[in-house]
Amino acid sequence: MLWLIQSSLSPKRKTPKGPRRSVVIVDDERSYVELISQMIADNLDCPVHAFTRPSEALASLDRVAAGVIVTDYFMPEMDGVEFIKRASKISPKAVFIMISGHNLEPIERELARLRRLKMRLQKPFGWRPLADAVIKVWPGADAPGFRPQDLDG
Repeated sequence: MLWLIQSSLSPKRKTPKGPRRSVVIVDDERSYVELISQMIADNLDCPVHAFTRPSEALASLDRVAAGVIVTDYFMPEMDGVEFIKRASKISPKAVFIMISGHNLEPIERELARLRRLKMRLQKPFGWRPLADAVIKVWPGADAPGFRPQDLDG
């Protein structure tokens, strides 16, 4: 009888339906986006997709099941605000983190109107602050965790 009590108290794990959600990183600086996306992929337990062109990211969003989309503000093709507006229509459940090496104070009001923009990070930053931000803003209960070998930091 004891085994019945134990088994009924064991938490049942819900299996997510559909593809696993991912982190999408969009930044026109190729070496930066390659490095940061590899570090996130190595340390967070979720798929990571990296793009250097916002148009390519937009064309791929319907296939990558984005949970969090990280976008640079200053990019040649379109700025981060325009990218977020367009990407929000394609990935309505994703949230955004904006990264920039520039002062974005002059566009503070415009940024405040982006309901799905959940956080901003000032460049330069390492992979850990970005990973922490991704976990913090992840929409829903399926947030990725750190890979076991990196728990002690």
